[in-house]
Amino acid sequence: MSRKPVIAAVLIVRDEARCIARCLDSVRPHVDRILVLDTGSTDGTPLLAAQCGAQVHHLPWPNDFSAARNHALDLVDADWNLVLDADEWIVSGGEQLRRWCRAPRLGQLCVHSAMEGTATGAERRNWLTRLLPRGVRYQGRVHEQPVSPLPRARIELHIRHDGYLAGQLARKRDRNPPLLRRDLRDRPGDPYLLYQLAKDAEIGGDLVEACAHYAAALEASPLEANWRHALVVRQLHCLGRTDRMDTALALADAEMAHYPESPDLFFVLGNLLHDRAQTDPVQALDQWLPLAIGAWERCLAIGERPDLEGSLQGCGSHLVRHNLETARTQMRLLGMQQELARLVA
Repeated sequence: MSRKPVIAAVLIVRDEARCIARCLDSVRPHVDRILVLDTGSTDGTPLLAAQCGAQVHHLPWPNDFSAARNHALDLVDADWNLVLDADEWIVSGGEQLRRWCRAPRLGQLCVHSAMEGTATGAERRNWLTRLLPRGVRYQGRVHEQPVSPLPRARIELHIRHDGYLAGQLARKRDRNPPLLRRDLRDRPGDPYLLYQLAKDAEIGGDLVEACAHYAAALEASPLEANWRHALVVRQLHCLGRTDRMDTALALADAEMAHYPESPDLFFVLGNLLHDRAQTDPVQALDQWLPLAIGAWERCLAIGERPDLEGSLQGCGSHLVRHNLETARTQMRLLGMQQELARLVA
């Protein structure tokens, strides 16, 4: 009889008293051990982790996420390592872990991130490589990635993440960009690093800088990169918010052939066309609003696509239905105004 594989949850943490128990309580039923590497907490995080059953180790912060994660992986003796952040927690699929950990591969989990400034309950979904067989290690000072020639496959293990909410973002804004720029000095022009630098700029509110980095990343990114879909959608959004409407519409037109079944792309395209209707009221009724409605109707025809990297929940359902109702109401009102103007004339 073959030995049952040992599965460990592995975390690096610092000042996570707010959420560490939630994370560890969610993962404990599904793993054999939990290892927490603390990098300098002052809020009692190590004690809370120990009370939740974790083995707690300490390391002065090395200013390098890969170095910290790899040190934690060196400390744990497990056949499979489930890598989590403290602001994440398992919501479903944990029971699949043991069945899944049988073949040599890396597991991609679906992380649902609550997003600030979206409709109530809106989440962005990303498939992240977090389930690692023994021996796999990370590369990259920040937004680190596991490096392995093994194939990657998705496991229906769903994680929630609240680290993108406004109250949790402040410490990341100052920390991440310098580390990314150091990596870019080592790997100049790397499209994934440029993409992550753009995301950090966008989240920090510097949309002009974000557009520039997204454009550079898009120019260098391979079409098959799983994160390219999210890159395109984010760039369209940023171009629209910086009033570069013609550039945004041209990019959307070029990318439709690559992502014809993306509700996210058609959702942001509809937003762009609707914004154009507000700035060009003369053509709104006959051109921009019908085009926006057509794009949003395409979203509903496609439906939700949680399998697409970076997809926003609702782009194929409730978010787009709200937009359609608004645009159709505007069309009726504009039509009435034009008819009244014709009668008066």
